[in-house]
Amino acid sequence: MTTKDIQKAVYDNKVAHGFNVTDVNFEFCLMYGEVAEAYDAWLKKKDDLGSELADVAIYLLGISEILGFDLGKEIEKKMAINAKREYKVVNGVKVKK
Repeated sequence: MTTKDIQKAVYDNKVAHGFNVTDVNFEFCLMYGEVAEAYDAWLKKKDDLGSELADVAIYLLGISEILGFDLGKEIEKKMAINAKREYKVVNGVKVKK
């Protein structure tokens, strides 16, 4: 299954269950909540961290499908850019040159 296939499956599931597929702002807010839940699971060493990370990915894939992006291709392009990028350390943190 490709990333694009997964995006479509996420979108189709949202439609089938009557969830939002038009309000992108709302979807970003919901995804933010899922990121917070994943962080909490990691911080508290909960057993459901994997599930929470999956929720974050599901929201990201859904938003990508709503907006018409092939997230897999976008990731590949960005990784190619990052592989060539140079960094410097500022106050102990690596930042782009």
